[in-house]
Amino acid sequence: MKRINFTLFTMLVLAIVFSCTRANLNYTQNGNWVHRSTFGGTGTAIGVGYPASFVLNNIAYVGTGVNPGSPSNKLTQFWSYTPGVITDTAFLGPAAAGTWTQVASFIGPARSNAIGFNTGGQGYVGTGLADDGVTVYADFYSYNAGSNTWAVADSLNNDSANFPRYDAASFSFDTVAYVMTGTDGFHYFNDFWKFSAATGQWTQLPNMPGNQRSGALTWVYNGQGYILTGYTPSAKWATGNLAYDFWRFDPNTLDPSVQWSRLRDIYNTNPGTFDDGYTNITRKNGASFVILGTKFGDKGYITLGANTSTAINFTWEYDFASDIWTEKSPFNGNARTGATGFTLNNRGFVTCGLNVGSQQAYTDCEEFFPNQVYNAND
Repeated sequence: MKRINFTLFTMLVLAIVFSCTRANLNYTQNGNWVHRSTFGGTGTAIGVGYPASFVLNNIAYVGTGVNPGSPSNKLTQFWSYTPGVITDTAFLGPAAAGTWTQVASFIGPARSNAIGFNTGGQGYVGTGLADDGVTVYADFYSYNAGSNTWAVADSLNNDSANFPRYDAASFSFDTVAYVMTGTDGFHYFNDFWKFSAATGQWTQLPNMPGNQRSGALTWVYNGQGYILTGYTPSAKWATGNLAYDFWRFDPNTLDPSVQWSRLRDIYNTNPGTFDDGYTNITRKNGASFVILGTKFGDKGYITLGANTSTAINFTWEYDFASDIWTEKSPFNGNARTGATGFTLNNRGFVTCGLNVGSQQAYTDCEEFFPNQVYNAND
């Protein structure tokens, strides 16, 4: 009897240890979110949801979007964010907070849900949803940080038509950028477009092989683009209309049949155990950034967004080397959708966003430290 009891006790302990390992129950201590300067700057802060953003010379530019409390909900204002100075031991205080500065306003019509990218030394913003909530744009505009000016750029088009949309996705490289997916409110897209900074023109390429979707997230890492998540109604690779297919694009490979590689799904679809805890990676309208050289290698991060009904703050870390995900500390602020993320000086930041009911827009800005223990007071 004692032997049986001891055997049962041993099995119980092993089961608890195994389940805790698989469920990653300590993720709340896995990474730290630290407050940074309020978006827009002290005294001028205005909450914004679904802004566009791009990065030039390690300065982030964030603008357009929607504010439910402003007379005209959709905005044209733009701000730049210069990160503060930090060290391994000094990452708090005024010197680390960074500075927001208002720059020239966007010259196109006010909008939200636009896309931003940088290429050829300039920032670009285009597509999006108009103030009436119905009109959808295909136009693009370029921003020159040196002169603090905007100029009209080529609309998303081929020789015969424009292709308006909102909630599109993009990734960009030194002299070219790519825009893909999105919706016009009636249809969801998986078309794929290349923009040349040298010619200033768009070229339509073969469709990406994944689900049509809107509100997807992207990274650029090691000269390749990654696209994941998003809303994809009635698609084959989805759970609750949220896409779980995950793709990598290699712009240096000319053969379309091998330019795209499918990575492991971000949902529990594999018969193995590595993805058993992948219960809340899928989402729409989240935020993303990349940090290189963490304690455990080069990582991509996603946080915030919405599932089918509620805003979420779950944060996940992707290991580029192993194609494996680890849950990290949730975003240290209100759950929200329509935030924006960016990487500056190899540091990850997230700001802005709306609650799911689109009744409140947020101004907080947070920096993520993946190797620190979570501290709610930071």
